Amino acid sequence: MNVAFFITPKKQVVYAKLTSTIRQILERMRYYNCMQIIVLDNKGEYAGVISKDDLIARINTSPKLEFKDLNKIGILDIVKYMINKPVGIDCEIEDVENSMNNKSFVPVVDDNNVFIGIIKKEDILNYKNSYGQCSY
Repeated sequence: MNVAFFITPKKQVVYAKLTSTIRQILERMRYYNCMQIIVLDNKGEYAGVISKDDLIARINTSPKLEFKDLNKIGILDIVKYMINKPVGIDCEIEDVENSMNNKSFVPVVDDNNVFIGIIKKEDILNYKNSYGQCSY
């Protein structure tokens, strides 16, 4: 079965731009109550994922950093580029399942690496449980 069947479209996913600051990302995470955010470049291409832990680690390793300075520091150097490697829209769901062991989602990109959405592990599990095919 194709991944398109399971995709949560980009418009329903919390994401940020690669040019965002630490403060912007923290505010976005707080507003949407999420622990990690997809990061896109200025062309809408998938750039990586950033987590709350990544931000906290960056803040903790900068002892002179004050809250007022968080809007001056970009996230470019702390984005985890390969933490959630994207899959293509033409990928089969069986191929994605094997790589989702400790991930809650997998990003999906088109042929030009433009981000189009995510596949949530819970959606796959719900589908498998409905049809008695759960392998987790």
